[in-house]
Order: sequence, then C-alpha cells, then structure tokens
Amino acid sequence: MKSTVLKSTITGLILAATSGTAWADKADDTLNVAFTKELENVDSYFNSSREGVVLQRAVWDGLIYRDPVSNEYMGNLATEWEWIDDTTIEFKLREGVKFHDGSDFSADDVVFTVNYVADEANGVKTQRNVNWMKSAEKVDDFTVRIMLKENFPAAIEFLSGPVSMYPSDYYEEAGPEGMGLKPVGTGPYKVTEVVPGQHFKLEAYDGYHDSPKGKPSIKNVDIRTIPDVNTQMAELFSGSLDLIWQVPSDQAEKLAARDEFQVSNESTMRVGYLTLDAAGRSEDSPFTDVRVRKAVNYAINRQELVDALLKGKSKVVYTPCFPSQFGCDEDAAVEYEYNPEKAKELLAEAGYEDGLTIDFYAYRDREYAEAITSYLNAVGIDTNFKMLQYSALREQNMKGETVVSFQTWGSYSINDASAMVSQFFKHGSLDYAMDDETLEYLNIADSSTDEAVRKENYTKAIERITEEAYWAPMFSYNTNYVTTNEVEYTPTADEVLRFTTVSWK
Repeated sequence: MKSTVLKSTITGLILAATSGTAWADKADDTLNVAFTKELENVDSYFNSSREGVVLQRAVWDGLIYRDPVSNEYMGNLATEWEWIDDTTIEFKLREGVKFHDGSDFSADDVVFTVNYVADEANGVKTQRNVNWMKSAEKVDDFTVRIMLKENFPAAIEFLSGPVSMYPSDYYEEAGPEGMGLKPVGTGPYKVTEVVPGQHFKLEAYDGYHDSPKGKPSIKNVDIRTIPDVNTQMAELFSGSLDLIWQVPSDQAEKLAARDEFQVSNESTMRVGYLTLDAAGRSEDSPFTDVRVRKAVNYAINRQELVDALLKGKSKVVYTPCFPSQFGCDEDAAVEYEYNPEKAKELLAEAGYEDGLTIDFYAYRDREYAEAITSYLNAVGIDTNFKMLQYSALREQNMKGETVVSFQTWGSYSINDASAMVSQFFKHGSLDYAMDDETLEYLNIADSSTDEAVRKENYTKAIERITEEAYWAPMFSYNTNYVTTNEVEYTPTADEVLRFTTVSWK
C-alpha cells in the first residue's frame, strides 16, 4: 500500500542533501513557508481551504478569540459581550485599533461586515459560517449589536473563529476581488504582496493592538505555493524553506531521523470521509440503495489505513463530525467493521452480483484515495479515478455531479458539531442525502439554548446518518510540521498554523 515511488524519492533527496546546508533567511528575519494548495481567493469569506484559515488568522481579527489550548473565550476586537435576548448579542468594541491601511476600527466596520456577509446574495463561499446572522446595528461608535435569525447557541464559537471584521470603506469599494489582491485587516501581519498561485508576503504589523493572539516575533513571512511535496522537501534541504506542514507520514519519519530538522505531529479536527449520492443528484447513482452504501462502509479497512498511511495521532472515526466537538456522540454512530464478504453480499442483494463501475473523485492525498479505491475494487466496485483541484471538485459537488468523492473537513476548527454535521446535512448544495428526518433533528439541535436538547438531537442525527450510511466516515487527520533547527514552533490541535507563535531559536 505504501508508495515505493515516494520512498525512493525521499531516500534520494536525503542522500543528495549535503551535511553543510546553509539556512537562508534567519539573517534577514524572513520565515519561508510552503502551501500545497492554491487559494481560490485570499478574501477569507471566499475560500474554504485550511490554507485560507491560516491566512485569515494572520491578517484579520474577529470580535472574540478562543485560546486553542484552554478553549477559554477572550476579547479580541470586542472587549466584552452580553446576550440581550436569545437572538441578540451586544458587543463593546476595543478602542484605538487601526486597520493596516491606517483607518480606524469602529462599530461601522462591524455593521458593514456582518450585514454584507450575512446577505446570501453577496455570495459568501462559506455560508454555514455566516448564515446564522441576520444583521448588525450600531448603538454608538464602540457598541454594536448582532441579531441572529433564530436561536444559535454556537454563535460565540463561530465569532471566535471564521467571522473576520473588515474595513467598511475599503471593502465597500474593493469588494472580494480587491480584498483578495490587496487584503486589509487588523491582524498581527499585514499583506505586502499577493501573486495569485505563486506566493503571499506578510510583514509584522507594528501597530497591532493588544490582542490575545500575541505580537509577531518574526518580521517577515514569505509563503509560496508549491503543490508537490517532494519539491517542498528539496527546498527544505537546500535551505530555501524553513517550515513545511501537512507532510505525509512516510516523509516525516525520514526527516525526523535527520539532525537538521524538527518534526512535530499533532491531531486535527479534520475528518476524512466518502460522500455517497444517496439522494440521486447525479445521474444513475447506485447509492440511492442503502445496501450499496452499507457495502462501501463494510468494504473499507479503516484501521489499516490509519496504521499504514496516516499514523501519528490519527484514529478511526465513524461519526460525521469530530469526536471532540460539542454534540458529536461517538456511541450513537453505527460502526461498520471491515467485512469485505458482507460488502459483497449486500452488493449481490442490490443486484450487483457482477459488480459495478463508478466515477471516484478526490482532490488531495492521492495515496489515501488510491488505497480506498483498492478496497472498493476488491469487493467488485470498479472506479474511474478522477483527481481534481479542490475548487473544481467543490463546484462539481455543489452542482450534484459527483456520485462518490473522497472529502475531508476540518470544521474551520470550530469545536461544535454544527460546524460539520449541519454543514452537510441541512439540504444545502453539498447535501447528498437530503433526508428530512435528519434535517428536523439538526434544526432543533442548532437552535436550542438547552444543551441537553442539543445533544439529544445531534445524537439522533448521527444515529440516522450512520444507520442510513449516507457517508462513509473513515479517519481523523493529524498534521506533520517540519522545521529547520533554527525555528521554534509548537503546533496546536486545531490545525491553525499561527505565525505569531513561531520564533527563531
């Protein structure tokens, strides 16, 4: 199952590396980093990738900040907040904060940002992150109220993560396209250059306010888009990169054996799963039959995938959410043990005793995706493998054109089940189940202010989703971060690479 090609490549890289590698840019205080994926748009409301989350936390601020270790909520652009009623939160804003373009932060910016992103007509890509807000209104220059469409108890959690505040005058004129090319925020780093598809240059913001994020230690960060991991590794050896992340386990193990590098492994909220077109949105989907969906679930040896490929802190997952999230009840999930014979029996019962052929889509971790298809092939499900860019696959998913696809979701590091299970099972464009019973449970869970009621209904939703095998959840991810010995960095379990916590040794 492991790729001998990758092994050979990394071995070659290691043998080729010289013992006297010169680390490049500590001298000019520039941290050189690689991103694997190209961003659709740097504007944080118009991309949904992990790389976008990393930039969002560096360039912009939200009203609230959640400490990634203690999970304590702290004031960021707001200094305090209060629930006025079940659907209204009032915020006192921090005074004296300036955006990177020198403009002052005030209630007008919060009102404009919320009213813009909450309006579905403006086309925010990450609707789930914002569509619970109805509007915002100014009380005075440093007091603002956010009104919710209905009860949404996870509001504070969402406001501590993906809901960034933008400069109203600038964004009104520049829009998402302008913000994507010349981002302006209040965050610890300002963007000095964007070359789409190539790199982003960040510079520590001297005027950064007294945020719980902390002030940058390293002045410059140069992030280049380098899709090929082996190229990233070669540049790490040559000294032109200081930090790479999301490094596959085989390569990370080899690098950990070298004295020049530090390898850190940390768990993440990201879950890997297969979407199955149970709703019949694509043409001639065999997954409208629950027996075929269950056959897929029985066909996959999840533990073998974790042990052989993911390693580190990854573990088998049967839930359509990450176990640490509020409401993600592992005991409620049906656990489909590896049983290829059972899978074949179910396929035969469904009329596929001679097997079937499907288009299988993936956008990342080709090695994992190919291993998954090998399990499907073994029970008689032949696959036409289609590897796409993330943005292209997302568009096809939203149009209902993929019968089965290998997906991952990191919930924007939001520690609430609504950030995952409600993202995909509430009859939105990415819902391939369209199940009314699940929708009813999630509507109650997402809106109740009673924690017990929320948990009860998330549990019912998880039971329903897994009994019907709408997905094939498989495993949680971990992330390997590799730095040179000149770099000090301790990762956190929320998969957010925070440049403010990176320093030189």
